[in-house]
Amino acid sequence: MTAPLHYEIRKPNQMDPNRTYPALFLLHGMGSNEKDLLPLVEGLENQYLIFSLRGPIEQSPGYAFFTIEGFGKPHVPVFENAMDLLIQFLDYATDIYPVDPQQIYFMGFSQGAISSMSLSTRIPDRIKGVIALSGYVPAFVKQQTALSASSNVNYFISHGQQDPVLPFQWGVEASDYFSSLGANVIFNSYPDGHFISQQVFNDFRTWLQQQS
Repeated sequence: MTAPLHYEIRKPNQMDPNRTYPALFLLHGMGSNEKDLLPLVEGLENQYLIFSLRGPIEQSPGYAFFTIEGFGKPHVPVFENAMDLLIQFLDYATDIYPVDPQQIYFMGFSQGAISSMSLSTRIPDRIKGVIALSGYVPAFVKQQTALSASSNVNYFISHGQQDPVLPFQWGVEASDYFSSLGANVIFNSYPDGHFISQQVFNDFRTWLQQQS
């Protein structure tokens, strides 16, 4: 079975053949690659199967999961293709590796955060938690979401108050949106720009530890 997306995996040094493992899927930002977020989860490989995915679209100097037609507006067909590929990869990972289907998490930065949150509205029954660092939920995704979708998903959403790339208010709106669906949402704001600070790192790692 061929993987639908290029990826790197981190896993326990000694796998127990009689158990399944929680899985953490990493989605990078525009122009980056599958190596970008791995340092943020260093040390978790003995607890999780970690899959770091590469976006399917070349976007110098790296890759992207989708293209945009305007500020805050992804190209819908390209975006939908990315969603399909992510679901296909999830199917692939759970078929090939000993993934616990009740313990699946997605984590992304910027475009990866957008993709992770959006994916959770498509398959809320398959995702336990989302770590969304500096992202937003596209308007058309909200329009497609059933009122009960994502109510069982746990969210850690963070955004920098000084973000010059994706406005801080978009992070607030994402938090409010999932809260309105009945989801368990933690929203943290930081006096930062469009990057992952040490405090963000500390906070999402603490949140992830609390989920198990």
